[in-house]
Parts: sequence; structure tokens; C-alpha cells
Amino acid sequence: MKKGTMLIAKISSAKGLNFQVEYPISNRRYALFGMRRRGWLRPWILSMLEAGPKNGAEIINEVEKASMGWWRPSPGSVYPLLEEMVQDGIVTRREDGKYEITSKGKDEMSWTHGPWRHTHRPLTVEAMLNEIESYMSYFEDVTRSDKTKISEYSERIKAIKERLTSLTEILST
Repeated sequence: MKKGTMLIAKISSAKGLNFQVEYPISNRRYALFGMRRRGWLRPWILSMLEAGPKNGAEIINEVEKASMGWWRPSPGSVYPLLEEMVQDGIVTRREDGKYEITSKGKDEMSWTHGPWRHTHRPLTVEAMLNEIESYMSYFEDVTRSDKTKISEYSERIKAIKERLTSLTEILST
């Protein structure tokens, strides 16, 4: 729920823990919040389907189990995402209602790098630019709250700025 520039997260778990967390958040971050949370669900579903076909209810239950009861995605998140994944050709829906990963879906999973292979990663230029903007928002927030956490990276940030400036100059010609 949004209230001004505060994000209010009401957290409930299957174990009966309920609490509310409020923290300031930029309007841009607030807009991206829903996309980010759902962004984690896609690779999570793909990794579950790598282990074998599952229906939507099984996926919901497995996410809840894997998050140790802290998150149970709603059917309103899971089923539209599954349909989108079918349209994208990364999963298929079998006659028994179970979803199965396709070779295109396996390719998408194999593209991930690093030890935590279930991370969200941008797949298009638009998504990459959104990711860059999100990191910029983070750096701006850190700079406002505690410059010392980022000041040691000043030279590196300047080098990135120069590369971006050079890229925009190339695109302008």
C-alpha cells in the first residue's frame, strides 16, 4: 500500500507472524516494487519446472515452502505469469493442467551467471535500461543517507559516466 512516499509492507506468514514495516521510498522505486517482486517469480517458477511438471497450485505451495512460509504468491500473480510464459514459449501447458519447461525456457535459465542462478536478469535493452535506472536510484539514496558507503567508488563511477557520455555522443551522430 502506498502512502505518500512511504512503502507500507504488511507481512503475514503461515506461521502466524504478522507485522507492518514502513520505510521511505522514491516514487520510481515504488512503481518498480511490484515489477521487482514479480520479477523474482518468473525464474523461480522456471527453476521449479526444471525439476518436473507442476500445476499452478503446486507452484504456489512450493514457493511458500521454499520461502519458509514468508511469501505465498497469489493465484492472481502466478496464473497470469504462467500464461505469459506459455505465450513466450518458455513453458507449455499439458492436457493434465501441469506446466512444463521448454527448451527455450531451459536456455533462458542457462543464461544466468554467478552462484545464485535464480536471480532476475534483464533480457532486453529496455529491461537493461530499467535496471540501470534502478541502480542509479539506489546510489542516489545511499549518497543522501551515508556518502561513506559509496565514496570509495568515486573513480569507478566517473569512468562509467565517461563511458555513458561517449555512448550518447556516438548515438547522437
